[in-house]
Amino acid sequence: MAENSATEMKPTLGLTGLTMNAMALIAPGAFLWLTFQIQSSTGVTGPAMWAGIFLALALCLATAVCYAEMAKLYPGTGSSYYFAEQSFLNHDKVWRYARLSKFIVGWASHLYYWIYPGVMVGVMGILCGYLVGTLWPTFMSASNPGPAFMMAVAVVFSFVVAYIAYRGVNGSTAVNIAINVIQISALVLFAVLAIAYRVSHSPGSVAFQFDSASGATYSYEFATQKTVVNGQETEAVVRDSSGVPQPKLDAAGKPVPYHVSYPERDSSGAFLSHPNAASVIKAHNLGWTFIQATVAILILVGFESVTSFGGEAKNAKRDIPIAVIVSLLIQGMFCYLFEYFAANYFLNSGYTLQTAASSAAPIGDMMTVVGDALLGPGRGRIFMLAEAFTVFLALIGTTLSCMNTGARVTYAMGKDQEVPEHFGLLHSKKLTPHRAIWALAIISAIVGCLAVATAFGDAGAPTDAAIQALPHGFWSSFGYTTHDKMAALPSSLLTITLASNFGTFLLYALSCITCLVAYHGHPKFKVVRHAIVPVFGLLANLACMAFYLIGPFMGYGTKMEPLLALGIALVWAVYGGIYFTRASRRTGRTTFVASRAQAV
Repeated sequence: MAENSATEMKPTLGLTGLTMNAMALIAPGAFLWLTFQIQSSTGVTGPAMWAGIFLALALCLATAVCYAEMAKLYPGTGSSYYFAEQSFLNHDKVWRYARLSKFIVGWASHLYYWIYPGVMVGVMGILCGYLVGTLWPTFMSASNPGPAFMMAVAVVFSFVVAYIAYRGVNGSTAVNIAINVIQISALVLFAVLAIAYRVSHSPGSVAFQFDSASGATYSYEFATQKTVVNGQETEAVVRDSSGVPQPKLDAAGKPVPYHVSYPERDSSGAFLSHPNAASVIKAHNLGWTFIQATVAILILVGFESVTSFGGEAKNAKRDIPIAVIVSLLIQGMFCYLFEYFAANYFLNSGYTLQTAASSAAPIGDMMTVVGDALLGPGRGRIFMLAEAFTVFLALIGTTLSCMNTGARVTYAMGKDQEVPEHFGLLHSKKLTPHRAIWALAIISAIVGCLAVATAFGDAGAPTDAAIQALPHGFWSSFGYTTHDKMAALPSSLLTITLASNFGTFLLYALSCITCLVAYHGHPKFKVVRHAIVPVFGLLANLACMAFYLIGPFMGYGTKMEPLLALGIALVWAVYGGIYFTRASRRTGRTTFVASRAQAV
């Protein structure tokens, strides 16, 4: 494979290309589909989902300002890693800490950039399992796809995306522009239909209820009968030989129509739906809001990715700061707040938050319901499949964008010999950090497999009846045991997501500190942009990190997943310290800079 350490990247990206690359990583199509299920399964905190996203957005906007301001001073490849070096190196008092600071920031960023693509390829496995189960229900369950099948998809998808990244950033940009236009249009359409469904179905009106086992909607009440599963008596839906739920009949022998309602909670206190629009945007509980924010940050990260393209931007100092802010405003403030309001407002007795928590794709289920109701019976599945295709495209875009960013941060560290030197090489023809890309492909495949291994553990564990109804086979049912055993296991998808998110909070907090250092005593210092905003961003990031530990002990959300995520972060930090010490001894470099390099 041809390569040359002297080869440099070419500046080919304008403002549109830079903005679209950042927007691809904040893909609202992929993340509405992905994170609604994850956020639904975070214990009692579900009602604060929208408020959690709003808090995460405020945190990200503060951090985005820091990135934009630093990009004005130090345009270059490496994003926060490069900013950390230049900010300290150009400061009269703390320049000696330049190497240590950039390593800490670069190492922390890898906790985010190396795990995040794995979350995405795992989600692609779940999406494909859901779609296969929808089209061929006798082979796969749409609600609970087989882990083996999802793992296979994750591995293949990881290397396909890595190949696109290896081909070069220009091809990646063209893909991202098309994907952004398609997915935003599709998800806005869903949001409008979801709100229309709620508005047109007042309490007590005839509506549809969704059946997870058959993946279809029905306008009648289901007939039930008492049955014994694993030694416990339970109410089970009566089904025919093909799995279709049978209707409950009235005295005249006719199906009893299903009448929708919007109950807030069931008899056990579990949250079901929002009684009104105000409940959707209400915080409900401050602790719940922070717990939801620790998951919601996943949908908003990516605005900073464009700062890693300094070496490929035509006018980096002008365009990169604009792209950072604009991408977050469009995707976060407009798309996400609107779409999440619509999805939460849609919840009803026919499709509750508890149903969403145990589904592989609750947004897909909702699309089926609103499609059948507003477009005509039977058309809901067609609408869902069309929308799922846009999510498929969005997952390609966001995984591609993150791989491009992560590989460039690793490339920058490789050039500085802070990670193995071969990562700092560019392909002589493609001009891409190919070694970092292929290494990230392997890591993503492994993380993706781990993410789907017990994706339906903990709160998302399917019932024993649902497990028994799974199509039998290695690809469809291997890995499913009993409800109690799966409920005792952590949700691997939530665990990996929280580990990636912890890396994000850590990186963003360090970046806010870096911004404070960069502008301290600088002639262009502004109080709001360079003091108030960074301090707010720092405190908000630290508060969310604290809730990984505080939440489980205060009874907020789940316990296993955040503590496991903290364990992963701790192991990564210890390994980083060991690696830094050994690398310094091997190369003969000191922890603190001995002589000050010329300022950039």
